[in-house]
Amino acid sequence: MPRGTNQKFKFYYTMKIMLEMTDEEHSITVPQIIKELEQYEITAERKSVYEDLHDMERFGIEVMKEQIGRQTFYHVSAREFELPEAKLLIDAIQSSKFITRTKSHELIQKIKGFVSKYQARQLQRQVFIANRVKTMNESVYYNVDEIHNAINQNKKISFEYFKWDVNKKLVPRHDGLPICVSPWALTWDDENYYLVAYDDFDKKIKHYRVDKMMHIEVINEMREGKELFKGFDMARYSRATFGMYGGEERTVRILTENSLCGVFIDRFGKDIIFSPVDDDHSEFFVKVNVSPQFFGWIFSLGTGVKLLSPDDVVADMKTAARKFLEMY
Repeated sequence: MPRGTNQKFKFYYTMKIMLEMTDEEHSITVPQIIKELEQYEITAERKSVYEDLHDMERFGIEVMKEQIGRQTFYHVSAREFELPEAKLLIDAIQSSKFITRTKSHELIQKIKGFVSKYQARQLQRQVFIANRVKTMNESVYYNVDEIHNAINQNKKISFEYFKWDVNKKLVPRHDGLPICVSPWALTWDDENYYLVAYDDFDKKIKHYRVDKMMHIEVINEMREGKELFKGFDMARYSRATFGMYGGEERTVRILTENSLCGVFIDRFGKDIIFSPVDDDHSEFFVKVNVSPQFFGWIFSLGTGVKLLSPDDVVADMKTAARKFLEMY
């Protein structure tokens, strides 16, 4: 039998065939493998294919053998990513607003390469990206990587910060002047990526939407704000900050109907302590960053929830409610 022109790639293509064409529901025989290898201009004998199937286990690819009648079938039984894991990854990509449609499609195509072609067809129902809001800033994907680099190098960054105008165009904030901060963490909140950083000028912690950051550069200056971030609790920061809008951190007292306790547990965690007021109501203390978004969240819970203290925060909430009603 004349040798094919790609003989040196025989093991690679045998592995490719097994990964693409087999899974726990689809198997293949050695003669079929030999026929598939011919498509890549590779000739093979049964013995060499048996050896390749055995050697695949050295690469962490488990191949199972099954006898059906007089024929022997082979299939890959374990993969780096199982089908449910691939589906989970695709769902996460689709639900991530900070990943653009183009990048979502690219990532999904790569994930499909981790499963067989038959399993990839099962992912088709998930490959369709719903008609939902996705970021239009393709650079966010790389901004995240650049910020991580700065954090790992203990360096500051500079960037230009943008916002949307009524013409649906990104326009610069702060007159287009670059902002210099010390990056300390990245957090994912309300489907957006945020940079949490120390503002060297204002000497306080601030956060920025990563998809609104442009022209990020790592600066050859050491980060500041280490003392503030030494005991920084990112989870608590995210819980206390509503819609990632800043505000003064205050301890507030809230009265709630017992039927709504789960809402607060979901938001603030199980460490929250409820004190019974009567058979139907309880109150609790929690730290929040007071902002219009916090007031809006309380409003959204209806009459079953009431802000009790401190008095100045209650007064601010009354003012916010009054201004809201005056618009109607």
